[in-house]
This record gives sequence, C-alpha cells and structure tokens, in this order.
Amino acid sequence: MSKNTYSINGFNHCEFYVSNAKQTAHFYHSTMGFKPIAYQGLETGCRDRVSYVLNQNNINLVITSPLEKGTAIGTHIDKHGDGVKDVAFTVDDSECAWETSIARGAKSVLKPKLIKDSDGEAIISAIETFGDTIHTFVENKNYSGPFLPGFESYNHSSKTRPIGLIHIDHIVGNQPDGKMSTVCDFYTKVFGWHRFWSVDDKDINTKYSALRSIVMANDNEIIKMPINEPADGLKKSQIQEFIDYYETGGVQHLALSTKDIIKTVRIMQENGVDFLPTPKSYYENLEQRIENIEEDIDTLAELGILVDNDENGYMLQIFTRPLQDRPTLFFEVIQRKGSNSFGKGNFKALFKSIEREQNKRGNL
Repeated sequence: MSKNTYSINGFNHCEFYVSNAKQTAHFYHSTMGFKPIAYQGLETGCRDRVSYVLNQNNINLVITSPLEKGTAIGTHIDKHGDGVKDVAFTVDDSECAWETSIARGAKSVLKPKLIKDSDGEAIISAIETFGDTIHTFVENKNYSGPFLPGFESYNHSSKTRPIGLIHIDHIVGNQPDGKMSTVCDFYTKVFGWHRFWSVDDKDINTKYSALRSIVMANDNEIIKMPINEPADGLKKSQIQEFIDYYETGGVQHLALSTKDIIKTVRIMQENGVDFLPTPKSYYENLEQRIENIEEDIDTLAELGILVDNDENGYMLQIFTRPLQDRPTLFFEVIQRKGSNSFGKGNFKALFKSIEREQNKRGNL
C-alpha cells in the first residue's frame, strides 16, 4: 500500500479524441506552434489507436483517433464530436491518488498500472469526472522518455514556430443546468479542492442569456477548473448550446498563458486561427475603466483583446471561435499582469460576441 497523502504537481496533459489525429495534430502544429514530440500507433505496436503528443513549453496535448471501428474512442467521437476526453494531472503517487479518490466516492476507470520501456517506468491510474471526461494520475518521476512508456520520439519534418504559449492557466467544464454545484462538491469531496472564485447570473448576463460559474482550485492553486452552468434567459445561452451539441457535461475551453499576448495573437491570426470579434465601442473608455494599462489601446482594439482587473493588477484575454465543426471546444489565450481573476468584467462583452455567432448558427 502507498502512503495516505499525495500531491498534484500540475496539469500533465489533455487528451483529445478526434476523428483524424494526423490532420488535427498538423492544425495545432501549424497554427498554434505545438511541436510533435511523441507518437503511438501501428508502428509502435499499438493496434487500436493512434496518438500524437504535441508540446509547447509546459503544455502537452495528446491527439488520439481510433484505428478500428466499434471502439470506445469512436463511440465518444460519435456522441460528442472532437473533444477533450482526459484532463491528466502529474502526481507524486499515482496509486495513492487513485486509492484516495476511490475511498472518497470516485469511480475507477483504470487501476494503478506500471508501464515501462527502455527510458524507465511510470505509474498511471484514472477516475471518472463530469460527463464522459476522466482524470488520469500520472506518476512519471522515474521516466526520462519523450512522454510516457509506449510512445516513441516523433521527428517531424517541418520546423515548428512557437508562439509563446507557456502553460495551462485553467480548464473550463460546462455542465447541464442544475449540475454545477454537484460537480463542485465532487471536487471538494474527492480532491479536497476549494472554491477560488465565483459569479452568478446576476453578475453575468445579457438581454438574452446568463451563466453561473464556480472556479475550483487545488491546495496549492496550481490547478484551476472553472465549472459553468447555464442560467435562465430569454434565449439559449452559449453554455446550453455546448450541452446540446456535446450531449453531456464536458470541457468547454483550455486557457493557455503567454507573456506577450499581442505577439502570440498576431502569430495565431497570421496562421489562420479565428478569434471572436470585439466591438470597437469596448475600447472607448477602457483607460478610464482600467488604469495603468501598459499595452497600446489601439493595438488591443485591432486584435480584439479584452482587459479586466482586480485589486492585484490586470489581465488580458481573447477567445478563439470553436476549433471543430460542432460549436463546442475553443481556446483562450491569457496574459496575467498581477490579476488572479477570470475576467468578470469581460463576460458581458464576451457573451454578446458569442451570441452574434450563435445567431449566425441559428442557435440563439
């Protein structure tokens, strides 16, 4: 038996289930600067799936597709479309993380398993969380390979142009109406996490739609996961639109940090990433609303970057349009300059922008 405490040291990776892993990996490589570093598939002896591991600084994305019909991966894609299956954590003791979670009421997906190859060994285990999403506990302190045992180094022929993304700031999970508190209680009970920040539909609403959100964080606050649910409005909120197309709770977006959001967003736009537009009126009184902004306001307006602040400083953020055909998963790019908030002051502008997109899709 392992010891009775464990630590989560950060996000290890996010695994996406997609219909065409090779093309999806190429998209993230060519538009967002992720370097392919590892591969698992037929050539490595894996017969049922193929996975490409993409890296940029402290961010790892695993892009997986089935190689056979009738697999759990294919069923997931058929139901949800392309999306995030696994939000994996790096832990110091995978067995203890699994044992503790199960003892506290979590459902097992994978019992602790030792995996090894010529580069060392790792222990992985996994539990269920909201919807069909899982959390894998990765203990890899005794592994020196490119990713995990079973993966081989991937030598990509084309050069990678990094765009300055550093780490995962937070990962957002959307829930059906009435399920947000249940999911937050799960994280409190199973992981001992606490509520870091919250807003309700009185704070975040437009003429047509509203949401409620609670940000859950682990003890050292390295992991932050906002949990959202729709609130009643005159029309369908973007949270409900996600649920309609994803069919269950699931990961709505990954927020990726940068130290130079202007440079990062410029490159992403040049590479073909579509961002949600921000009306020019948003910037008319920005310097009065938020003091001591170091960036050029005209440049922020040109790129559509939003700004918000709290007592500790300010932050800059921007959101992509969905990166697959269903209006589900998207990305956020964020730069924090002291602020620990989640852009409460920007939600109304963001909602209005999303509502314009929903209206084009006929889903408002």
